[in-house]
Amino acid sequence: MTMLKIGCLGLSGVICALLLKEMKSPFSAFISLGTCILIAFFGLCRLDLVVDMISSMEQYITLKTAWFQILLKITGITYLADFSSNLCKDAGYSAIAGQIEIFGKISILAISSPIILALIETIHSFLT
Repeated sequence: MTMLKIGCLGLSGVICALLLKEMKSPFSAFISLGTCILIAFFGLCRLDLVVDMISSMEQYITLKTAWFQILLKITGITYLADFSSNLCKDAGYSAIAGQIEIFGKISILAISSPIILALIETIHSFLT
């Protein structure tokens, strides 16, 4: 039911923005931005469920808790970079959107380096 509400919110935001855009109003960009922020806020509210699920997974899987924190950070960076990039593309600034995407990818690579290093060490221990 929540997805239906979010879908209706998104469609109504798009319709309002399109109606204002036809009247040459600069407020259509603000309606689009406000709709995006509202949907992101509702998504962040649902994030508690995901964090609880990951916490319960930690009890069953014997992995370092730091790895789960890294995975949550990677997920957050992915969503923020995608959200920011799409807003820039919507406003007509695709060059800035591309730079945000590249920075997001580099940030994910930097944060995931301990996991990559542990994977390489595990493979090395199997081979020797």
